[in-house]
Amino acid sequence: MPGERDSAYIAAMRKFRFVTPHRRGKWYPELTAAQRFAQTIGAGFLEPRSGRFYAYAGTRLEVADDERRP
Repeated sequence: MPGERDSAYIAAMRKFRFVTPHRRGKWYPELTAAQRFAQTIGAGFLEPRSGRFYAYAGTRLEVADDERRP
Protein backbone atom coordinates (compact mmCIF):
# COMPACT_ATOMS: atom_id res chain seq x y z
CA MET A 1 0.00 0.00 0.00
CA PRO A 2 1.34 3.46 -0.81
CA GLY A 3 0.35 4.86 2.59
CA GLU A 4 2.47 2.34 4.48
CA ARG A 5 5.54 3.01 2.37
CA ASP A 6 5.08 6.77 2.67
CA SER A 7 4.77 6.60 6.46
CA ALA A 8 7.92 4.47 6.69
CA TYR A 9 9.78 7.04 4.59
CA ILE A 10 8.54 9.89 6.79
CA ALA A 11 9.60 8.02 9.94
CA ALA A 12 13.06 7.44 8.45
CA MET A 13 13.43 11.17 7.87
CA ARG A 14 13.14 12.05 11.55
CA LYS A 15 15.75 12.12 14.28
CA PHE A 16 15.37 12.47 18.04
CA ARG A 17 17.34 13.72 21.03
CA PHE A 18 16.74 14.72 24.61
CA VAL A 19 17.85 18.07 25.97
CA THR A 20 18.25 19.10 29.61
CA PRO A 21 18.82 22.64 30.88
CA HIS A 22 22.59 21.97 30.84
CA ARG A 23 23.26 19.19 28.29
CA ARG A 24 22.21 17.98 24.85
CA GLY A 25 22.06 14.36 23.77
CA LYS A 26 23.16 12.93 20.45
CA TRP A 27 20.72 12.68 17.56
CA TYR A 28 19.30 9.18 17.06
CA PRO A 29 17.27 7.84 14.13
CA GLU A 30 14.77 6.15 16.48
CA LEU A 31 12.97 7.44 19.55
CA THR A 32 13.66 4.19 21.42
CA ALA A 33 17.42 4.67 20.96
CA ALA A 34 17.21 8.25 22.23
CA GLN A 35 15.31 7.02 25.28
CA ARG A 36 17.80 4.22 25.90
CA PHE A 37 20.75 6.63 26.01
CA ALA A 38 19.00 9.55 27.77
CA GLN A 39 20.47 8.61 31.14
CA THR A 40 23.98 9.39 29.87
CA ILE A 41 23.10 13.10 29.95
CA GLY A 42 20.80 12.88 32.98
CA ALA A 43 17.61 13.35 30.96
CA GLY A 44 15.71 10.37 32.33
CA PHE A 45 15.74 6.61 32.41
CA LEU A 46 14.17 3.64 30.69
CA GLU A 47 12.54 1.28 33.19
CA PRO A 48 13.71 -2.20 32.15
CA ARG A 49 10.69 -4.24 33.23
CA SER A 50 7.95 -2.16 31.67
CA GLY A 51 10.03 -0.50 28.95
CA ARG A 52 8.54 2.84 29.94
CA PHE A 53 10.64 5.99 29.69
CA TYR A 54 10.66 8.46 32.59
CA ALA A 55 11.98 11.95 31.81
CA TYR A 56 13.40 14.07 34.60
CA ALA A 57 12.04 17.57 35.27
CA GLY A 58 13.28 20.11 32.75
CA THR A 59 13.93 17.51 30.05
CA ARG A 60 12.50 18.04 26.61
CA LEU A 61 12.45 15.95 23.45
CA GLU A 62 13.64 17.54 20.21
CA VAL A 63 12.49 16.07 16.90
CA ALA A 64 14.06 17.17 13.63
CA ASP A 65 13.77 16.22 10.00
CA ASP A 66 16.82 14.38 8.73
CA GLU A 67 18.45 16.55 6.07
CA ARG A 68 19.75 13.52 4.13
CA ARG A 69 17.10 12.75 1.52
CA PRO A 70 17.29 10.31 -1.39
